[in-house]
Amino acid sequence: MERAIAFNEKNQMDDVSVKEGLTLILQKLKTMLKQKGLAEIKTENEPFSTDFHEAISTVPAEKEEDKGKILEEIQKGYTLNDKVIRFSKVIIYQ
Repeated sequence: MERAIAFNEKNQMDDVSVKEGLTLILQKLKTMLKQKGLAEIKTENEPFSTDFHEAISTVPAEKEEDKGKILEEIQKGYTLNDKVIRFSKVIIYQ
């Protein structure tokens, strides 16, 4: 669903109702899955952790305090009842 919404935005599809419909379906699906124990792994402003993240690329850090932090999330990761079912794919500062 997230990919469909991103595709719709990237290709500047004019059909607003399609985007709204996909967004509503995604929200309902996320709510239902959250009730069953599914959670997104946080990556924004988080330090890199091999327990939750998979580094697919590194970028030199301009500041010393940025080293080891996540620059960008490429693919969301998820846990189910506190167990990782898909690692977040990220780019990190090194």
